[in-house]
Amino acid sequence: MDILFWAIATFLLVNAFICLYRAYRGPTVVDRLLAVNIVGTKTLVVLVLLSFIFARGLFMDVAFVYALLNLVVTLAASRFLETGRLHEEWQQ
Repeated sequence: MDILFWAIATFLLVNAFICLYRAYRGPTVVDRLLAVNIVGTKTLVVLVLLSFIFARGLFMDVAFVYALLNLVVTLAASRFLETGRLHEEWQQ
């Protein structure tokens, strides 16, 4: 079963480098943001697979924190691309 997990992790890492190429060559900023988000998601899955391979819960904790950071960064970058600023003034 470990060989299957290693094969999946290797496939995902190779696939992540293809997505990094798309992030480098993307025609628009949105394509680049999406490619970087996909790389973050693939990294998250590889961390979960490593948690199962080595039977260590620490990798799972790191994966949860990484998932939260990936979400926050993606939302912030999307908001910045849409509005041009990260915060908004409250109107009264």
